[in-house]
Amino acid sequence: MAAQDRLKALSPALTSCCKGPGYPSPLEAMRSGAVEKIVYLPCIQPPQSRKNKPDYLATVDVDPTSPTYSKVIHRLLMPYNEDELHHSGWNACSSCHDDASRARNRLILPALNSDRIYIIDVGSDSREPKFHKIVEPSEVHSKTGMGAPHTTHCLGSGEVMISMIGDADGNATKSGFMLLDGKDFSIQGNWERSHIPMGYDYWYQPRHDVMISTEWGAPRAWRAGFNPKDVETGLYGHNLHVWRWSTHEKIQTIDLGQEGLIPLEIRFLHDPAQPMGYVGCALSSSVFRFYKTEAGDWAAEKVIQVPSKAVEGWALPEMPGLITDILISLDDRFLYFSNWLHGDIRQYDITDRRRPKLVGQVFLGGSIQSDGSVKVTKDTERTSQPEPVFVQGTRLEGSPQMIQLSLDGRRLYVTNSLFSAWDQQFYPEMVK
Repeated sequence: MAAQDRLKALSPALTSCCKGPGYPSPLEAMRSGAVEKIVYLPCIQPPQSRKNKPDYLATVDVDPTSPTYSKVIHRLLMPYNEDELHHSGWNACSSCHDDASRARNRLILPALNSDRIYIIDVGSDSREPKFHKIVEPSEVHSKTGMGAPHTTHCLGSGEVMISMIGDADGNATKSGFMLLDGKDFSIQGNWERSHIPMGYDYWYQPRHDVMISTEWGAPRAWRAGFNPKDVETGLYGHNLHVWRWSTHEKIQTIDLGQEGLIPLEIRFLHDPAQPMGYVGCALSSSVFRFYKTEAGDWAAEKVIQVPSKAVEGWALPEMPGLITDILISLDDRFLYFSNWLHGDIRQYDITDRRRPKLVGQVFLGGSIQSDGSVKVTKDTERTSQPEPVFVQGTRLEGSPQMIQLSLDGRRLYVTNSLFSAWDQQFYPEMVK
């Protein structure tokens, strides 16, 4: 089963707190001792069956003391086909911690291909989620003019904001951010005062009155699979967009250039006093640190570069790592990211913010396994190709993609699918 997206863990501590949802600070969340019991995992149908079978939300038992540990205990099938579930987010989070009327009881589940937004009730029975509301594509298009919904964040105002990658027709001409009412989930309209050509992920930091967003590419390009020519013709991004949080205005664009092609996931440090963070650039296989300068504007510098590998038996003579997801531990000590083509997950010590140090690495599939058809002819990091990995007698197919760290930083959850058209292109055995 190919599955994707950031896994969503639900802990009793998040719903029974005397105040609102979440925790008063990241460090208190880490120290809370709360251990996740279940995770929610959006699962997508491969291209050959998507017209006849719907995607679904799987509930997975991750409690080691449970008789159903490590098993799917519930599947919520979507009522439509060809949705392409992807990222998900909460209706309320630590941004609303001081509001006792709020609860983390709805999972927001956008669909990348259909532009549909599912609101899932996880509060009535966390082990058997059910539908609460469906926001149809026609309403999304008519009220925002945008499509390809991606990142969901809850806001301190009680609203929910979702980034939109392109316009309603899949072009890179108009993207921005859609606001939902946090209680009835009606569309409030667009958050931004002016549009950007293409979007993807974003992270906001109200203490510094800033939000920074990233770029993937035109939906009509990536929905058809990856074509290097689309990069040359400008259908993929290389910019960070800086927004003034209080006025919803774009105030700066940071061009990362050829060393920062396709900046995807972006993360501020969790310490709200720190005006900096990191962004992973997929095609360039690099990580940039972004930061606020003494002059008050924002800048970025490359701090990590994953070397490409010279290969035979692959589509190109050089294979990039393709960084697809990054995250930072709640104590801001470690940075993690996945290389979806090479097949490894890396852990960096970032206590020296400008000089990350590689301290951990594990291969979980990928395109350069020793028993595969690809031969590595030059590798500046390894002397041999990684061995395949088997779990309970089953060979892991695909490659590590979305990652999620437990609150205490002791468990890292990993999924293996990026996007169905790209899965089919790069990992047909996984799709099969």
